[in-house]
Amino acid sequence: MGTHMENFQLRTYAFINSMQPQFAAFLGSELDGDVPLAQMAELWLELAPGSEVYNLLDAALKASEAKPGLQMVEREFGVLEIHSTSVESVKNAGETILDMCGLSITERLKPTVVSSKIITKVNPYQAQQINKTRKGSLLLPGQSMLVFEVEPAAYIVLAANEAEKASNVQLIHFNPFGRFGRLFMAGSESDIKSAAEAAEAAIH
Repeated sequence: MGTHMENFQLRTYAFINSMQPQFAAFLGSELDGDVPLAQMAELWLELAPGSEVYNLLDAALKASEAKPGLQMVEREFGVLEIHSTSVESVKNAGETILDMCGLSITERLKPTVVSSKIITKVNPYQAQQINKTRKGSLLLPGQSMLVFEVEPAAYIVLAANEAEKASNVQLIHFNPFGRFGRLFMAGSESDIKSAAEAAEAAIH
């Protein structure tokens, strides 16, 4: 067994078995480590104390074929992203980390939806304000837009991936860091409603 430490907190354990094309492309442009590709499996972990992520990631990489996309300490929390074409490799990496922490998946903080808002027929000026800070697709005037927020923040990856899988929408931006994770998507009103429902279902 691993080096169990007391007072570990598993804030996020978010597993994705198949990354969607827009989601993977967005991550590939944002993450500093190994580049993830569509259809790869992925795991996001957020733990406290944050400084432990270095040791934990090293052990997970030695125990599996998974590759790291992100290793970051933000305030008191450590965030990891690992991915692979093999679902089993990602699961093995996650199990190695949990074992070292003496934790189980059931001990993760339960994600909650902070807000879910749909704006229909977005005003051209509003669209340009969003476009100034987005890293994904451009938001076009007249589209409907979903703004979706979750806590802990890293769970927004589940919402983003499932919303894209469920409907014909454009991924505008998402941010898995900070107090709340935030997702912006655009499309027709009916597609955005489907995306919102899928995002909600992914979090509950």
